Amino acid sequence: MAEAAPGHVPALDALIDALRQLPGVGPKSASRMAYHLLEHDREAALHIARALDAALGAVQRCTRCNTLTEDTVCSICADPRRDARQLCVVEGPADLAAVEQTLTYRGLYFVLMGRISPLDGLGPKEIGLDRLIARALDGVVDEVILATNFTNEGEATAHVIAETLRPRGLRVTRLARGVPAGAELEYVDLGTIARALVDRRGT
Repeated sequence: MAEAAPGHVPALDALIDALRQLPGVGPKSASRMAYHLLEHDREAALHIARALDAALGAVQRCTRCNTLTEDTVCSICADPRRDARQLCVVEGPADLAAVEQTLTYRGLYFVLMGRISPLDGLGPKEIGLDRLIARALDGVVDEVILATNFTNEGEATAHVIAETLRPRGLRVTRLARGVPAGAELEYVDLGTIARALVDRRGT
């Protein structure tokens, strides 16, 4: 039986590999985080592990808008003060949070399960288009605001949704181009998102 290489720690390797699953984290960054937590801040490591375990057990999808929540229906969908005639479609919960922080939108949301990306095997079915159609055709919604990201995939997603909903008599608008091409909402400054919402246009 071959001996393990000096310094080889399977549990540490597994931690580094797990950290690499986070977006934007490469091998070097994952290694630095793992070594820091185990060498200098084991209390923080335990806190992260417990918080992650608790979140995995408690957080689910809202049955109405599909965002992350601890309740069957999220606080936004349950708020009677929201304008149910407007439905803002975003790619993920982080995008919903970015729009909410602008304090300019008082309608409701639908969170897709990503964005259409044929190269990744993601089509209309995978992003929950059927659920969106059912939600938009509830008899109350009269405007669907497409707030998908201005990436190639986000634009393709917006196009497919618009072409699907417009023939059904709904008003479909798109965020104005104040949001830079190629940008993702969660990284765009709040003023730009707010202006794009106000200046949204028909598709």
